[in-house]
Amino acid sequence: MTTARGWLTFDCYGTLVDWRSGMESALARVDPARVDDLLAGYHRAEPALQQQRPLLSYREVLRDGLLASAGELGIDVPDGLDTVLADTMPTWQPFAETAEVLQALRAAGWRLAILSNVDDDVIAQTLELLGAPIDVVVTAQEVGSYKPGLAHFEEFRRRAQPAEGRWIHVACSWVHDVVPARRLGVPAVFVDREGEDRDPAQVVGVLPDLTRLPDTLASLDL
Repeated sequence: MTTARGWLTFDCYGTLVDWRSGMESALARVDPARVDDLLAGYHRAEPALQQQRPLLSYREVLRDGLLASAGELGIDVPDGLDTVLADTMPTWQPFAETAEVLQALRAAGWRLAILSNVDDDVIAQTLELLGAPIDVVVTAQEVGSYKPGLAHFEEFRRRAQPAEGRWIHVACSWVHDVVPARRLGVPAVFVDREGEDRDPAQVVGVLPDLTRLPDTLASLDL
């Protein structure tokens, strides 16, 4: 029988699921010539919406963020496409390595959880695509808050009650995930898919993708 190692919590979209490709494909339906601009505008709008209106559902954040970005660019969103991000999000695909890595982690004795800034119905469909069971899921809809707030982490701690030193957070967003994890004393592995310039001394590992995550975790003194 495999000895239990502890808990790994993951951000989902961008860490396990190819968020950028999903966004770009959806935004191409709005204006194929302005995808990069629409995405950049959405990146600016989303955190402001989440901070100023934390009770918005993520479906509403996606819609309002798209409309704000399009408005800045003078783009008219075609009828019915204001919800294209939320409508397509449940179909966005995991990264190529996700299923194999999650399966390897479970085989090594890790329990797996997801802490995600989304609605329950979106994550429910995404879970079917990941290729491995997830033990605990905490959503923004459930806690009424968005990361980088601490509510996702606190709710996970309440439900899972991880043993001291047996919880590591794995994520691609420094601001939304690494920073709040560090505030709570939870070690983090930073999945640096975008090639950011971050201080590696603040995390227990920096990886370009998930491929070597099992080896990185196995090398830690846990």
